[in-house]
Amino acid sequence: MLNKKTQYAFQALMYLAEHKDDGPVLIADISKKKKIPLKFLENILLELRNANILESKKGKGGGYFIKQLALKTPLSEILRKIEGPIAMLPCASLYFYERCKNCDEKHCGLHDTMVLVRDATLKVLDNKTIENLVKTK
Repeated sequence: MLNKKTQYAFQALMYLAEHKDDGPVLIADISKKKKIPLKFLENILLELRNANILESKKGKGGGYFIKQLALKTPLSEILRKIEGPIAMLPCASLYFYERCKNCDEKHCGLHDTMVLVRDATLKVLDNKTIENLVKTK
């Protein structure tokens, strides 16, 4: 399940994608339109900027805007930057692998099932982008 931070991040990214031709968007506007607590949103947008997904402009006419490249970035890549592993178990993760304690992966049905779940999830997330999430007006 996506946590609140990740849900808010995707809501903000979709809003910024919808307004990509309008120039920088104020944090307060995103907060108000998407009903995201302002302080929480500030931290999320800063994290997305540090992850090279957003750009920001200071001063009059400033705000945040989505990078053109981010519009075409697979959702799996963005999700990993925000939330971390996509796999439900650390032993099934591609990028955040950790061996589970007291487990033999070669004979673990749970591990095998979670690898299938991970692969099915990635099949969708690798082929969708922020652009795909934005509803056309």
